[in-house]
Amino acid sequence: MVELKTDTQMDAMREAGRVVAQALTAAKDHAAVGVSLLELDEVAREVLDKAGAGSPFLDYQPSFATTPFPAVICASVNDAIVHGIPTADRLRDGDLVSIDCGALLDGWAGDSAISFVVGRARPEDLTLIGTAERALAAGIEAAVVGNRIGDIAHAVGRVGRSAGYGIPQDFGGHGIGRQMHEDPGVPNEGRPGRGMPLRHGMVLAIEPMLIAGGKDGYHEASDGWTLRTNDGSRAAHAEHTVAITESGPRILTAL
Repeated sequence: MVELKTDTQMDAMREAGRVVAQALTAAKDHAAVGVSLLELDEVAREVLDKAGAGSPFLDYQPSFATTPFPAVICASVNDAIVHGIPTADRLRDGDLVSIDCGALLDGWAGDSAISFVVGRARPEDLTLIGTAERALAAGIEAAVVGNRIGDIAHAVGRVGRSAGYGIPQDFGGHGIGRQMHEDPGVPNEGRPGRGMPLRHGMVLAIEPMLIAGGKDGYHEASDGWTLRTNDGSRAAHAEHTVAITESGPRILTAL
């Protein structure tokens, strides 16, 4: 069931989204060669705590997970696509890092993700990240009243595929509101004109995930959470929480 949010409720979600944006910015600013992933998680925790927000990630345990998630961010490095658990591992020069973060504030959720390179960046990594961001922008542009979920999926997938990247199947965007994951699902590839119609008050987390090697295959790491590319190539992830409104898409997790 899809809950349509009122304008006042979307304003409240904007405040949760603002906290997410601040946490992601703080984590990215702190990231450097030699910094551990646990340190990035602690930085994000401090932002959430200061804002009086909770974390929808911490202790989250969906049906596919054997253990609860132990952190407030997902920190996925190099061949990790999403759901990376922050560890004591320290960042190295040239690492491609994807940080996903959520916040719960006054009963509403926000969810967003960014990718960046620590230290000296390889040109191909910057291209991968830039393409993920362009795919996100295309998906947001398609998130208008009168379109359908398939239009968002097609817009995202077209950008990724035209650049020659793989798109992991079975994982994508989702509805969001009082909980982090709500209906409907938002695939990263699909046929235009298909799926649920977009209506004023729908709020979606749109999140492209791209694999540099061009293949879609991935596997779950031994930690039970991290998804890694099968071919060992690098991956990038970008995400915003977006409200569908009569006046156009409203990005709730913009800084």
